[in-house]
Amino acid sequence: MAATFDVAAVRKHFPALSHKQVYFENAGGSQILKEVVDAITDYLLSNNVQLGASYATSQTSTKLFGEGCAATARYVNASPEEVVLGPSTTQLFRNLSLSLYNYITPDSEIIISKLDHEANIAPWVQLAEWRGCTVKWWDSPDKTNPTLDCDRLRSLMTEKTKLVTCTHTSNVLGTINNVKAIAKTVHEVPGALLCVDAVAYAPHRAVDVRDMGVDFYSFSWYKVYGPHIASLYASKSAQKHMQTLGHFFKTTDTLENLLGLAAANYELTASIPTVCKYLQSVPWDQIAEHEERLQRMLIDYLLSKPEVFQIYGEPSADKAKRVPVISFTVKGRSSKDVVEAIEAKSDFGLRWGTLYSNRLCEEVMGLDPVDGVVRVSLVHYNTEDEVGSFVKVLDSVISS
Repeated sequence: MAATFDVAAVRKHFPALSHKQVYFENAGGSQILKEVVDAITDYLLSNNVQLGASYATSQTSTKLFGEGCAATARYVNASPEEVVLGPSTTQLFRNLSLSLYNYITPDSEIIISKLDHEANIAPWVQLAEWRGCTVKWWDSPDKTNPTLDCDRLRSLMTEKTKLVTCTHTSNVLGTINNVKAIAKTVHEVPGALLCVDAVAYAPHRAVDVRDMGVDFYSFSWYKVYGPHIASLYASKSAQKHMQTLGHFFKTTDTLENLLGLAAANYELTASIPTVCKYLQSVPWDQIAEHEERLQRMLIDYLLSKPEVFQIYGEPSADKAKRVPVISFTVKGRSSKDVVEAIEAKSDFGLRWGTLYSNRLCEEVMGLDPVDGVVRVSLVHYNTEDEVGSFVKVLDSVISS
């Protein structure tokens, strides 16, 4: 028999969960582990100096920073030379796009998924504009459950395809895309590279970049129970196509030197091993099973009232198909009004809008470009009692 998921034990690691607020907006940023706060505090109070000097405290700081980078690499199953840390996934993708300036030529074609957060769209649209090359949009004909289909991708690809960008899991839809199959499809064209945004996926599942076969893969640790910092993986083979953004006297044999720009906050980087240690202590299969129970409660309720709700993304609670990022609209009411009504009568914190996925919401799903959806985003420290109470509040709001 599978071990029972101990959500009460999990919640002890997150001091903010003892507050009155109920966090149903975790896709915007999860709560932070106490151990992370302790590690950051310890670094700042004991080791806040420049890296790379010969004196003892600097050597300690350099070691702690290196351990953070190494932990990041191990976590995604990469080598330390293949990862870089920075302020956000948005910033790291911008840096990456600049480094690929010479690889993308005027006769190149870039295929961009419209199901993505703008962080993995804007850099490539700008790069294509600068280089005068062709952009092809990878979208879906399904307005309520858009998916990234490999056959549709293959129909867009030619021998000129240099780059394909997509999301592992949309921050609106919650549907899990088959990135391994997508990578295999992309690599049918020699030289084509795949860049994946995993910000909405990483809080819910383990990551193995080698198994997936991706070229670039990024997510933000502040949505994976850690500090406000992000990491980017670039395979050694993909790095051969990049030009350095670093100082001329720096070697170019690491991603840090190619893209880092000294932007990885020292104390935040030093705290990442505590996040990885925590994630090793909570089995991912148990997390997935617990989250499936949570999302089933809400999805089943939404599906029980088709005359009231329209759910977006995978319309089932199957953990193999989606994570608990659940978006919907209420027929005849604005998403803003629904969220404000929920928050007026409860302690639930959730979100409405297009959530930086404007092209998805407006151009694919056909929604208002401002009002968008109501989004409930859950993680493993949320409880069945919380979801049950939320359903009651939501029901009272739509009944009023």
